[in-house]
Amino acid sequence: MTSPFVRRRRLAEELRALREAKGMTAEALSQLIYHSRTKVSRLENAHIRPDLAEVMKILDILDVTGEKWNEVVRIARDAAERGWWDSYGDAMGARQRLYADVESGASTIREYNPTAMPGILQTPEFTWALVELTRAEGQLDYVPERAIEARLHRQRAVLDPHGPHYEVILDEVVIRRLGVPPQVLRVQLRHLVATVEAHPRVRVLVLPMDTRIEGTLLPAAGFTLFTFRDLADPPMALVNTVNTDLVHTESDDVARYTRRYDHLRHAALSPIKSLALLAETADKIAENQAGARP
Repeated sequence: MTSPFVRRRRLAEELRALREAKGMTAEALSQLIYHSRTKVSRLENAHIRPDLAEVMKILDILDVTGEKWNEVVRIARDAAERGWWDSYGDAMGARQRLYADVESGASTIREYNPTAMPGILQTPEFTWALVELTRAEGQLDYVPERAIEARLHRQRAVLDPHGPHYEVILDEVVIRRLGVPPQVLRVQLRHLVATVEAHPRVRVLVLPMDTRIEGTLLPAAGFTLFTFRDLADPPMALVNTVNTDLVHTESDDVARYTRRYDHLRHAALSPIKSLALLAETADKIAENQAGARP
């Protein structure tokens, strides 16, 4: 399906542009549709799910007709859709719900992860280990069982034969320093290798700790780049911060992150060498575990 989140942002841009072309303020529009100025602002900033009847009323007030009217109504209809993730509510975590939404309409997904194992490729055991680490820092803002169930749903959607092309650049620090139990990490690394080998549309590249990144600043955080099946939906960059994800659709912003991704990709190991390193690391963990047994 088309991502409702992406379409809400596109609808917001369309409505704002149509209103401004008419020379009308948001305040004036709110009075004509008998809603608050805040309601119009939230709609024009993609902060709410649109009501199709209200969008039609706005278009009529702005004298929008013909094919443009049909186009905006189609966008609004997509923006109002609900996906499987909505049935989870906040139980799956607000951030994961955002990614599930955006992934649903993606054509390509390219991800740089400097500190975390990508959720789409995690085993349930690895996710549970992360839950325990998170729980040690304070109260969880999601329900672990539901969050893991939703993550498996995301994985099935992305790894489907008709799903998007998915590539992740994984910093070597992730497989060296994560504080999950060794046996869990060992199984996770082997799972990465097996998943790539079983899915031609999936690629994992490892960025070595001792490599130099030439020609760009080091990214301050992980980020994900999306393109969509409908070329009218602009490419998107989601930047992961401690508390939230920043959404970028402006062409200059997305281009900046795309350039950084390209530099990181150039510095990363080849696909074959990356899988070899993951397998070697898993074997080393197994050897260390065997040597530690009495």
